[in-house]
Amino acid sequence: MTTDGATATTWLTPEAHLRLQATLEDMTGPIRADIVKKISAARDEGDLKENGGYHAAKEEQGKLEARIKQLTALLRDVRVGTVPSGDVVEEGCVVTVDYGDPGNEDLETFLYANRENATDEGGKIGSLDVYSPDSPIGLALAGHKVGDEVTFGERKIKVVVTGIAPYTS
Repeated sequence: MTTDGATATTWLTPEAHLRLQATLEDMTGPIRADIVKKISAARDEGDLKENGGYHAAKEEQGKLEARIKQLTALLRDVRVGTVPSGDVVEEGCVVTVDYGDPGNEDLETFLYANRENATDEGGKIGSLDVYSPDSPIGLALAGHKVGDEVTFGERKIKVVVTGIAPYTS
């Protein structure tokens, strides 16, 4: 819940939503069943105190259950593909910022959205980096408009918002 009582939502592309739903189904079905089998087989070996297979399977189960909980919460309060206005920085926008001094452009363009939208391990969707609204720059940029100067991080990095557009796949 947000401070005004509204439910917090996360923006996802339709592709990310489908991928995460499929992942959750796999985790709660065949992956969970496989781990239960591993635990049962290790338990049948006897003394659990010194049974490395049992402890490894229990650790794997704990990680799986934590990820299931995370994905369930994420998918419960999600906005799928809703196109933002592009007037202000909000989830689902492609944002361009200038890190440089006036006249010396050092531009960076990224998708301002939950990292679950990334389609690769490097945190990208296509050629765009994905910056989370919870990251230092993400927290600082929320709600700002083109032309706004924003300062973020411990080193007080200044950027100017030079472009905002709705994301289209």
